[in-house]
Amino acid sequence: MTAADVHRTILAVWRIEQPRLITGLSRMLRDVPLAEDLTQEALVAALEHWPVSGVPDKPGAWLMALAKRRALDHLRRRSMLARKHEMLTRELEQEQLAMPNPDAALDDDIGDELLRLIFTACHPRLSREARAALALRMICGLTTEEIARAFLQPEATIAQRIVRAKRTLSESGLAYETPRGEQLSERIASVLEVVYLIFNEGYTAARGDEWLRPQLCNDALRMGRVLTLVAPQEAEAHGLLALMELNASRTAARTDAAGDPILLMDQNRALWDRLQIRRGLLALVRACELGGGRGFYTLQAAIVACHARAATPDETEWPRIAELYAKLGALVRSPIIELNRAVAIGMAEGPAAALAIVDGLAGEPALKNYHLLPSVRGDLLRRLGRVAEARAAFDLASTLATNRRERELLRRRAAETSSGAPEPS
Repeated sequence: MTAADVHRTILAVWRIEQPRLITGLSRMLRDVPLAEDLTQEALVAALEHWPVSGVPDKPGAWLMALAKRRALDHLRRRSMLARKHEMLTRELEQEQLAMPNPDAALDDDIGDELLRLIFTACHPRLSREARAALALRMICGLTTEEIARAFLQPEATIAQRIVRAKRTLSESGLAYETPRGEQLSERIASVLEVVYLIFNEGYTAARGDEWLRPQLCNDALRMGRVLTLVAPQEAEAHGLLALMELNASRTAARTDAAGDPILLMDQNRALWDRLQIRRGLLALVRACELGGGRGFYTLQAAIVACHARAATPDETEWPRIAELYAKLGALVRSPIIELNRAVAIGMAEGPAAALAIVDGLAGEPALKNYHLLPSVRGDLLRRLGRVAEARAAFDLASTLATNRRERELLRRRAAETSSGAPEPS
């Protein structure tokens, strides 16, 4: 294995194991920022040792064992907390004796632990933006640049938010917990947002070589299901769960055997998970029963439900989808929502009507480097027969895409457009 292969392997393992390391150490130390620092130290150690010694057979267990040793070392140095140090060290040493296989440390109920970590990161003392950024950093393993792209914000702004949030958590001594009662109500909106962002990163990865990160989707789904139990009367918790279930139902049809993306209109709908669709539709009904029919997540779930109910692409209720996007845009003004509405308008009324909307978004600062803007524009231009402009738009989109699979898809679309080959709308 070459050094480059080892480095790619380390980063792939890190993406999967980081949330497990942080949740495990947070439970032990009751200190989330310290837990994150120690996981970073474990990553640095892997980058130093694995290129020389080789990737361990159980890399997750290796990282966990090293991080636990660093945690014990830290506790021993905290002489001012001697009593707590003695108690926790004894517990950890007993745990290690009782569990000689460190891989067993990875078998916890990760859904509950991740949820507890998110609730801690979403404390009201932190700003709304800082809560989400910190959780995405710790749980998804996203870089500052990737988080900045998710929020359409400058990278320096996101970096400052994360630093301030970690400092606040460290200095305040906030409990590592899942709150109840009034404290739960104070944090639920931020927690829903973070779970939503985690699912989105798993559903369409912002960067890297793979288009999907199934583990993140699964973690978000588990947390979403737990949230509907923790807050059963919260309509948007059910709306978010509906959205995730319905989107996840298409997973088996979204990529081919090589892992390349398959666009919605080209997917084999026989591969869609009907049981998961049924669960999603039931969660959507419950959200509406609780009065959440105009909520941010419930409206999105209603949009995805239109696709889930259509046996074929031609049966899709595009006018209804456009109407729902208009309601969503009235609730949350966002150029991305308007771009999605344009896609629906293009299917319901034709590409010319949609292109007028898309061209009106060209000056939006938040979409300056957003690859889906020229991608949508390229598709509309292709359908209007403006082939040269369509190819240029797809070429531009490919240069902006930061995920390798999406970049390659857009390059293929550019090549197929110029050759006159048919493409999906």
